[in-house]
Amino acid sequence: MTVVYLFAHFDDEYGVLPLIRQRAEAGVDQRFIYAADYTSPAMAARRRNETQAMMRHLGLDPDHVIHPATGVVDGRLRFDLPRVFDAIQASVEGLGEVENIVVPAWEGGHPDHEACVQMAVALQSRSQPSAMIEQFSLYHGKGLVGPLFRACDPIVENGPVIPVGLSAGAWLDYALSVRFFGSQKKTWAGLWPSMFATFALRRGFSYQGLDPKRVHERPHVGPLLYERMYGVAYEDVRRAGETFLESL
Repeated sequence: MTVVYLFAHFDDEYGVLPLIRQRAEAGVDQRFIYAADYTSPAMAARRRNETQAMMRHLGLDPDHVIHPATGVVDGRLRFDLPRVFDAIQASVEGLGEVENIVVPAWEGGHPDHEACVQMAVALQSRSQPSAMIEQFSLYHGKGLVGPLFRACDPIVENGPVIPVGLSAGAWLDYALSVRFFGSQKKTWAGLWPSMFATFALRRGFSYQGLDPKRVHERPHVGPLLYERMYGVAYEDVRRAGETFLESL
């Protein structure tokens, strides 16, 4: 059995590293698919190399990092979901039965993350009906204003949390593994402190299951982070996803 992680961007995996580590230690076959492309081939190669270096550090096969390179760039997945999904489904073919599909949470943080959830629901519906969909929080702005956000903070709307235990040494390694993402120093300078503050407050890392019905619901009440920060309306994200899902 295989676990497929469907990420939007290289480095998204850092938000779910405890679960990846736990499954690596259990010998689970894990594959990592990245949906967004980049305008610069050099940047795409650099970011892929960073992710592969971190996977190698965990003892995982760097060739299990899969980048279909559809030409649909960061921030625009919702505009061409059928083309991206076809590339993802082709990447999953040959893996056999998929046990779990893991995606960034449906939490209103980034429209590309929402697109990954919509495509995970499509993948389950189209070819992996026995797969369970799991989600992990990256960041959201529930209850906040302006650019404020919380990182790795599961929202109650997504259901019960499932904790993942880490040893003290594993926590230290997790914290230090941010060093692999040199091209994204500015991003992680903001996200990293919020992540580990959340882990301290929640006393650890946790993830959640995902009910496919969630893709038809607003992630949470009030303005979403991507509405405030990027001017992307939830209604447009939902409509693009529902049009895509209805076309299957």
